[in-house]
Amino acid sequence: MPRHLAVIMDGNGRWAERRKRPRVIGHRAGARSVNLCIDFCLDHGIEALTLFAFSSENWGRPEEEVGALMKLFLNALEREVEELGRRGVRIRFIGERERFAPAIQDKMAAAEASTRSNRRLTLSIAASYGGRQDIAAAARALAQDVADGKLRPQDIDEAAMAARVALADLPLPDLFIRTGGDHRISNFLLWQLAYTELWFTETLWPELDAATLRRALDDYAQRERRFGLTGAQVAAPSDPSAE
Repeated sequence: MPRHLAVIMDGNGRWAERRKRPRVIGHRAGARSVNLCIDFCLDHGIEALTLFAFSSENWGRPEEEVGALMKLFLNALEREVEELGRRGVRIRFIGERERFAPAIQDKMAAAEASTRSNRRLTLSIAASYGGRQDIAAAARALAQDVADGKLRPQDIDEAAMAARVALADLPLPDLFIRTGGDHRISNFLLWQLAYTELWFTETLWPELDAATLRRALDDYAQRERRFGLTGAQVAAPSDPSAE
């Protein structure tokens, strides 16, 4: 069972277009799948769920669609946070939240504050987020530490960078799922996904069901995660006395 599941929720717009409906209708329909995914994680004891809700590149979409997405986002924050908190979900946001309207930023902060002590599931919402942006922000933080005399350049290593990217306090994602049929990670968690198992499905996000998520987990359970080692090394007992 993965500890941390990362998801790109793709296909809302195409779902609506196939039904001759405005794209925003697809985004509204996709909200049901968000709740289903959260329920699935709670039911299966998955510790962390990270959802790619809005990328840094999505600001370039038509103004009408972006405006509708922002309204949906605000409504969801007003409607869902109390119930998620009651169920033990901790909510957090990663990305450049300063690009959002002040009302949305306030709701984000309030959601994080009211659920901070919850431990059953950490729900991270990537909003105005990009993986390259994340790495660049971590590099700036390291550069500032060097400038302030807190860190020597020769001490900058993978561990130092890993401590400064988003989600540094969570286990790395074990399984990445992308709906919608595209086979790419689209600038999502570039640092964090280095050894994550990737799983793609043609299912559009509003059509997601528990059976699809179970197929992803079943496939994940069959994979051998070697992290650069050989299969024999992974299979060998770590404690010689166990032989």
